[in-house]
Amino acid sequence: MSDYILDMRNISMNFGGVQALKNVHLKVKKGEVHALMGENGAGKSTLMKILQGIYQPVEGEIYLRGEKTQFKSTQDALDAGISMIHQELNPIEKMTVAENMYLGREPMKRYLGLNLVDHKTMYQKAAEFYQSLDLDLPPRAMMSELSVARTQLAEIAKAVSYDADIVIMDEPTSALSDIEVEKLFKTIGILRKRQVTIIYISHKLDEIYQICDSVTVLRDGNFIGSGDLKEIDKQKLISMMVGREVTEIFPKLEAEIGEPLLEVRGLCAEDVNDVSFTLHKGEILGLAGLMGAGRTEVAEAIYGARPKTAGEILIEGKKVRIDSPEDAIKNHIAMVPEDRKNHGVVLKLSILDNIIMSRIDKCQTGILISKAKEQKNAQEKIEQVQIKTSDFRNPVNSLSGGNQQKVVVAKALFTDPNIIILDEPTRGIDVMTKSEIHLMISKLAQEGKGIIMISSEMAEVMGMSDRILVLKEGRVKGELAREEATQELILQYAF
Repeated sequence: MSDYILDMRNISMNFGGVQALKNVHLKVKKGEVHALMGENGAGKSTLMKILQGIYQPVEGEIYLRGEKTQFKSTQDALDAGISMIHQELNPIEKMTVAENMYLGREPMKRYLGLNLVDHKTMYQKAAEFYQSLDLDLPPRAMMSELSVARTQLAEIAKAVSYDADIVIMDEPTSALSDIEVEKLFKTIGILRKRQVTIIYISHKLDEIYQICDSVTVLRDGNFIGSGDLKEIDKQKLISMMVGREVTEIFPKLEAEIGEPLLEVRGLCAEDVNDVSFTLHKGEILGLAGLMGAGRTEVAEAIYGARPKTAGEILIEGKKVRIDSPEDAIKNHIAMVPEDRKNHGVVLKLSILDNIIMSRIDKCQTGILISKAKEQKNAQEKIEQVQIKTSDFRNPVNSLSGGNQQKVVVAKALFTDPNIIILDEPTRGIDVMTKSEIHLMISKLAQEGKGIIMISSEMAEVMGMSDRILVLKEGRVKGELAREEATQELILQYAF
């Protein structure tokens, strides 16, 4: 009997003549947490889609529990005990949390000769299941009412609820703050004790070393290596992923902090309570806090995406009225939203269309749209943010997650902003792209732009910010200069 619950051998996959995977191996032991790592586009998702039965490999074999097998559909994989939590969440928002979990397998009861869904039993079973995983999820709440973080936790619970003994987690902490990450790790610990095997995909090195036992690294569709994480240090792991060393994950460049650029006074909105602060030219201002602290809500209120009930906004000392994102753009404020899939880009449209849509007037000649201007403007932004693509006419959904995020950034920069709000700017992207985006942020600050950066990663907030505001329940609870900020002090204010 093999020591490995899963053994994928010599897996190769082609798409239209392009080789996505070449002789890739993945061996995972029962009950371990195995990290699958590599930059965006390395082939991780393709490999997992083969394991799920979404794709059929052109070469290679899969052994499950020592027996050769083949999955022709996701249902085949589920029946074999394999489930997956996808990075891009797709819940049915008009259904409850419990209804989403039991969709297609609801507990039934007979009533007046009819088979009906037994909602009472379903909600009771859901509550008990969430409690067993130490997850604070309301079974009767609508999915649309949940934050991104809670939605992610609900999807994790759903995947585990299939009684799977192999669970694939694709960027499960991308929307979670440090405290929620600890809760997830506690849940993973519970699963590990039950001998559930977890394949863990993440770009966050600290959590990989905290939760995973072993690792497999892919690069450009090739198998690079695997081993026990105790024997592979962080620098070696980064070199395996990118083919070279990345010495600066947070390349913070020196920028001159200038005059006040943005002043927020007594800002109030739903979940925002009397927030006041000043942002200076050339400054990167970090917003930290736990899930539900109000960071995104403050950003949305400033940007006009959330109605304000009180307060003032001043730009360079002049009071302005911002009631919509259109007003914000006119006042040279741009925002990169937390949820790029639903609020940042239109995935089916081209890279060009996404970049120019926020300021189509810049592509006009008289009343007509100039194709030449469209292409020139799009190409300039593609080069500025280093989007890796062969053609700006390609749809955004053909790009890796990191390059999709760069399209969102390019779209924001196309509005010619002086104030840039970045909500989770490096969520779910690889270490090399993360470093590139951090360098871009630093260069924008050097140009005199004012940057507000929201991040659930403590290291990112501390590594990039000149000053940090810590929020709790929609209020500013603390302000820290770069040199005095520590993780302990930030958490002290956050609590």
